[in-house]
Formats: sequence, structure tokens, C-alpha cells
Amino acid sequence: MRCRQAERPGGPASASLSRRGPGEPTCSLAPQQPARGRCERAMPHSDPDNRALHIGCGAALLNLRVAAAHADLVPQLHMLPEPHDPLLLTALHLAAPAGRPREDDLARLHPAIRQRHTSRHPFADKDVPEDVRATLQDAAAQEGAELHFPGAWHAETVLDLVRDAESRDVMDPDANEDLLRWTRLGPEADTAVDGVPEYAFGPRKRDGKAPVRDFAGRRQVADRGSTTFERTPHLALLSTQGDSPADWLRAGQALQRVLLEATLADLATSLTSHALENRELRLLARDPGSRTGQVQMVLRLGYGPRGPATPRRPVRDVLESA
Repeated sequence: MRCRQAERPGGPASASLSRRGPGEPTCSLAPQQPARGRCERAMPHSDPDNRALHIGCGAALLNLRVAAAHADLVPQLHMLPEPHDPLLLTALHLAAPAGRPREDDLARLHPAIRQRHTSRHPFADKDVPEDVRATLQDAAAQEGAELHFPGAWHAETVLDLVRDAESRDVMDPDANEDLLRWTRLGPEADTAVDGVPEYAFGPRKRDGKAPVRDFAGRRQVADRGSTTFERTPHLALLSTQGDSPADWLRAGQALQRVLLEATLADLATSLTSHALENRELRLLARDPGSRTGQVQMVLRLGYGPRGPATPRRPVRDVLESA
């Protein structure tokens, strides 16, 4: 993906978000001059259709919209603006208010961007209040998606799908290649500027049903303990009506908006997409008795420790002037 922003002094800014291809996604924003950035995060084996990559782009786009609203700018968004160019994902125009209402609902999420981190730790055996659930559902709806809290049998079905997918991945050398490529162990974890470092893996799951991915795989991680996770995890399913690139971008924005709202509500969160990495499994994750669309992400919510911050590349490494 490629993100370019051009800005004239005293005028509005515009940006376009696109992807170059499975092996070389790039994303950036640059003030005052055209620019191009780079962040290689594609997973060619576990995400061959770039569905997860689109969702990640959508999440980044929501953060950009939040930052724009916080800066008292009005973002005007056009997803997939050129049908003949499927690599161009989004065009975004940042305008001065000029009589347009400020998006205060987005602006108030700004502090949560830096506070939110994935937690791979056990959560307390405590219910999420109904008013908090309603707030999270409204956040998804604001972005054209639906957040569903599955009942006991449906949640168990989803957990079974996750466990089956985890077992499949252990035996899949291609999936293991993606895992090795994007995780950082040993001394590399202390100096890494991207990826998931070992200190963010959390403890090994000794018991419990929480769908927490073990990023260590079969590798040994020094001083990593094991513990019991919750037996009845609180799950939420994020769905869209369709299953197209536009739906994936919409899901990413809805996902990030839900996560930021959850952070402000003092909830810890983690995600799993194991059981959703091909369309057939995504169909099995749906509740056949409801009108829910295509499940795009499984969220785990609860009260517990927030995860540590993970590395981010310096701006100078991902931004280059055109």
C-alpha cells in the first residue's frame, strides 16, 4: 500500500492510500510535499487475499480520522475511489471546518490511540456491563459494521474453530514461516523496530479457553511462565454485510473504533483471526439463526492488564520524499 499526501501552505491536505502488492505494502503521510512510506507487513501465506492487510489499513485510516478531528480538521473519505485501480484503497481529503461540524465523537478517542495495546494475559472473571457493550456496538455501527456478543453455544463453536485453526497452523510450514518472519525473540526483541517482540507474547496458556495465540509456536522463550486463563472468555464478533475489499476496509475502521472505545472504558482487549483466514471458515463462524453478515474479526474483552507497547519504526525509516 502507498499513502501520499500533498499540502499547499494555507490549503487543505489530501491523501491516498493504496497497496503495491502482497510483498511490499507501504503507508505514510507527509506534510507539505508528496511523499511515500514503507511498512512491510504482508503475510503471503496466512493472508493470501490481503484481507487482513485491508483491515489493518482500515484501522490505520480510523486513527488518521481521529487525529484529524482532534486537530479540528474535517476528513472527507472515499474508499476505493478508482474502480480500475484496485491497489488504490482510499482517498482522504482533510479540510478546514468552514462551517462543517467537528466530529467530536472521533476527537474524544484521540488519547486512546497511544493507550491501546493488545493484552495476551488472563482477564478477570467479571462481566462487561451492558451499557459498555452497547457503547461498543454503537461504535461498530457508526462505521457500517455490527458487533455481536455470541451466546454460550455460539461462543463455544467459535472457540472450537479457533482451536482447530491453531492445530492446523502448527503443522503448516507456510503459516510457521509468516510467524517466524513477524516475531522477535532473544536479543532481537530488545532492538527490534517492528514485529511482535517476545515480551508481548504473554504467558503460555496452561489451562482455560481464552483464544490467545501463542506467538512462540514451538520455540522456547526464556523466563516465560504459564498460567490459567479464563474458562468463559467474553467474545465479540465484528461483522460486515459483505466480504469484499470495501467491507474489509470498513471492518478495519469499525474494529479500531471499537478498540479505542474499549480502551476508554478500561477494558483490555486481544484479537484472533485464526478461524477467519479463509472464507469457508468465516461462514462457519456466523450464527445461522441471526442476520449477522460476514464475521471479520473475533475480539476478546475483559478486565485485566494492558499489554506492553510494541516497537514502531522511526518516521525517517518509513517516510521518504518523492
